[in-house]
Amino acid sequence: MEVMRSCRKYIAPLVFCAQVASSFFDTALQMIVKERCANATDQDSEQKAITNFNMTFNMVLKFMPILPAILLAKVGDKGYRKVPIVVPLVGYFLSRGLLLLDIVLEWPLQVLYAVPVIHGLCGGFASYWAGVMALVSVCSGEEERSVRIMRTELVYGIAGFVGSLASGHLFDLYTVGLQQGAILSSLCVLLYFLCLLYAAFFLRVDLFSVLGERQERRESFGIINHEARDKINIALLFVSGILYDIAVAGGMEMLAAYVLKDPLNWGATEVGYGNAAGSLLFITSFVGVKMFTRCSVRDESMVMIGMVSFAAGIYFMAFVTTTPMYFLARSITLFALIPMPTIRSLLSKQVRGTSYGITFVMLQLSFKLSSLVTTPVYTEIYQATLDTFPGFVFILSSIFTVLSMIPISIVGCRSARHDGYERIQGN
Repeated sequence: MEVMRSCRKYIAPLVFCAQVASSFFDTALQMIVKERCANATDQDSEQKAITNFNMTFNMVLKFMPILPAILLAKVGDKGYRKVPIVVPLVGYFLSRGLLLLDIVLEWPLQVLYAVPVIHGLCGGFASYWAGVMALVSVCSGEEERSVRIMRTELVYGIAGFVGSLASGHLFDLYTVGLQQGAILSSLCVLLYFLCLLYAAFFLRVDLFSVLGERQERRESFGIINHEARDKINIALLFVSGILYDIAVAGGMEMLAAYVLKDPLNWGATEVGYGNAAGSLLFITSFVGVKMFTRCSVRDESMVMIGMVSFAAGIYFMAFVTTTPMYFLARSITLFALIPMPTIRSLLSKQVRGTSYGITFVMLQLSFKLSSLVTTPVYTEIYQATLDTFPGFVFILSSIFTVLSMIPISIVGCRSARHDGYERIQGN
């Protein structure tokens, strides 16, 4: 238990600092894109320019990490647990530095397409977050894994909340000789540099490695754990996760453009507050996991609760016309972040400890591959309905969320039947 506490103690500062930096980058990028596209003849043209840039940027961002992330995951599963974390942080540092140069030197907006290229070649978020999740999974037992993973997500969320609240105000700061957004972007680069130093020189990997080896030895002698590996459950969990990611990612990508147009027409401060509201969901979702765990709610049931929460909130978002209505819709999605970490926990119970890294990376990459199709589809639908019903894409996300509940409900039924069979055998 002491070793597990040490693991959490040393990974949390890295997760926190990196997510604050990420929040700074998200706000800076969103506002820079808006400013550069503001010369369009009308608002519809501006929205199309913004969504076209976001579509290309996000597709490159999702495609580039595929091969590097797989290679880094394999290296990590061989015992080099720092590699899938440190290498992506190099990409974060360099790519965020490019945004800073673009702001200061006033380069064309198209230069920013190099940001996801650099970021992806170093493994991107797929490798970084899978590496973090693999460490957390190795440091926890099966019974407590869902809470441990959600606790890491909580640190991630609190950091995003703090960073988002500050980012809008920091973006508006500027001095003589510096463009608006330069200070915010500089702080982002500085924080990523500190993260890189921390991960490379201060992260205590020896604790993770020792515990991982011990757990793997226990699993190799644990017949029940070995026999519990169920390919059907793994496939169902992947399908459920992919469908839910399509719903969330597609809806959130379009929401980033939706809030910049009338009737909301947000500025940098409101964008920061909106991102902070999204980060606040990490806290409410963590509280939900703790509450449901104490009530002995099964993991599969917690996933479905989170999906219902998001489906209702994103459906309501389709009819939002004022800022208070936006935050009300966000409040309905208070458990929306429960499904993904819980699905990861369920997956980790189906595979051995030496496969955590590659399993989590394959899950992340499956999200990215599916989004290569769904991102342009969502963008085309949003642009086609701008003049009639721009919120239609949010209803589409609600439908995908309902569909994602079908596979996870099957997993719940299979697991309940399996547990009942084990109890009968035990008696």
